[in-house]
Amino acid sequence: MKTFLKILLIAVVAVLALKIFPLILVPVVISVALTLAVGAVLAGGLTATAAIGLSALAAFVAVALVILTVLSPVWIPVLAVVGLVSLCRRKPRAMA
Repeated sequence: MKTFLKILLIAVVAVLALKIFPLILVPVVISVALTLAVGAVLAGGLTATAAIGLSALAAFVAVALVILTVLSPVWIPVLAVVGLVSLCRRKPRAMA
């Protein structure tokens, strides 16, 4: 008789679980929807941060190019002199 009662109890619990499953599923669906919404907001913030970072990098490269262009009358002759000196100096002998 104990086995019959156990089987009957398991069957009743299973039927109840199936009947209340939609009520259990509602908080899960709500939490998934909230998680997706928060993820979308965070992704938007990440996109904005990346855009700001890339624009700052572009501005830095532009400033560096302007500085190199303005200083080219100085660094191009210096570079030519350094190249000429390196061509004219003796190369060290290899140690055998």
